[in-house]
This record gives sequence, C-alpha cells and structure tokens, in this order.
Amino acid sequence: MAGSTGSTLYPSHRCKTLHLVRHAQGIHNVKGENDHKEYSSPELFDAHLSPLGWEQVSNLRKHVHKCGLAKKIDLVVTSPLLRTMQTAVGVFGGESYTDGINVPPLMVENAGNSNHLAISSLNCPRFVAVEKCRERLIRSDVDVLWKADVREKDEDLASRGMSFINWLWTREEKEIAIVTHSAFLSHTLSNFGKDCHPTIEAEICKSFANCELRSMVLVDRSMLGLDSSNYNYPGKIPQGLDLPSDVAQEKQPEKSHAN
Repeated sequence: MAGSTGSTLYPSHRCKTLHLVRHAQGIHNVKGENDHKEYSSPELFDAHLSPLGWEQVSNLRKHVHKCGLAKKIDLVVTSPLLRTMQTAVGVFGGESYTDGINVPPLMVENAGNSNHLAISSLNCPRFVAVEKCRERLIRSDVDVLWKADVREKDEDLASRGMSFINWLWTREEKEIAIVTHSAFLSHTLSNFGKDCHPTIEAEICKSFANCELRSMVLVDRSMLGLDSSNYNYPGKIPQGLDLPSDVAQEKQPEKSHAN
C-alpha cells in the first residue's frame, strides 16, 4: 500500500543487493559546470576522468576496502563509456599492475589519457560492460542506438532502466556493483519507492553526486528470478517408523545372538 510504514518479509533468494555508483568527475563535468551546452558536445560524449575524478575514485576505493564491501562484490556491471569503466576498474579492480603479476591487466597504463598506472585483474570480481546502463542516447553517425536529432526521452530512459533491472535477474550473482550515469540512475530509480513511506521514496530517488555509492536491496516480486535458495533446508522425516522415540525403540527388531 502506498505510503505504508509497516514491515514485511521476503525470501532472501528472491533478493539481490545492488551497490549503485555514479561515475567520478569527468572532463565533461568540469566544462559543463561553466557552460551547460558542453554536455551535448560530441567531443566530450565519451569523456575520460578528470584529475579530481581520479582522486574521488581513490577515496571510494579506500572506503569499499575499509568497510569490507570490496570482498562481498560478486560482479561489477559498468556502462561501456570511458568514465564509467575507469571508475569501475579504479574502485573495484586489483592493485596497481607491476612486473611479475601473471594475469592480464583490467586497465593498461595511461588508458584514455588517464595518466594512471595499469590496474591488475588479480583478486577482483568479474567485470562486464552493458549497453543498457549507458548514458542517455543521442543519434550520431557512429552510434546505431541513437535516435534522429533528439535525445532519448525521459520515459524511454526509465523503460531502458527497467529492462536493465530485469536483465539483472538473469544473473546468478547476488551482490552486484553497478557503475553508471546520473540520468540513468535518476530515471531508473524513479520507477521505485511508490509503495514506501515518502521519506524512503525520497532516499531512493535522490540525485547522485560524482563517485557516490548507495546500496539498495532489489526484491523480485514477479518471479523473474527462478533460482532456488542455497540456504533453505526442507525438514525431512528420517527413514523408519514415524513413532515417538520410546515406542519406536520397542518396535526395533531384536538383534540375533547367533554366532
């Protein structure tokens, strides 16, 4: 019921924990703060992180390791744009890549004009880049997902967000970090919270700052995820007589004393 203040229960295997992250500051954010039109500049569409953005990444990385979240993440899903991938790898990737580590790097040195050391894939979760959670779409000659001369409508962006949420239910992972964009987060989360107390709805739907992380529990109310629980145990009756223990003991066959 809308505005409900009561508690409820839900089976844990029909829930996932999502750790939502907006990318760190990109060079488009720096220019866009001075002139909002810069956000629509084709040259800045796939912007890389600014020096301040990399500082934000470093601070969030320290946080997820200090609070223990880094060890819980099963999967990192990122938009395929450079600023989100740099943020995802910088926060949830392995340590700086050094000679002698016999694993491929998640990010090579100076990737995307980052002036950043290579980042190792050692001891980190799986990463996957997904088109469904990328920035608002616009048409261009090189991007087939963009529409003719107009930016993606708010309702279309919200619908794409729900398609992405439904895709998450096809995954077996339970603790998922998602690194994406402010508009995608805003319009996707606007689909939720209407059955909660207004304070909770406001908490769900409020805007994200650069490199902000917010954790939420996603509940499957539509049976989209059909996996079973690894923890549930059916209380089975042991084989044998279903009798009180003292009666069952009397019914046990006598042991033979023959040699």
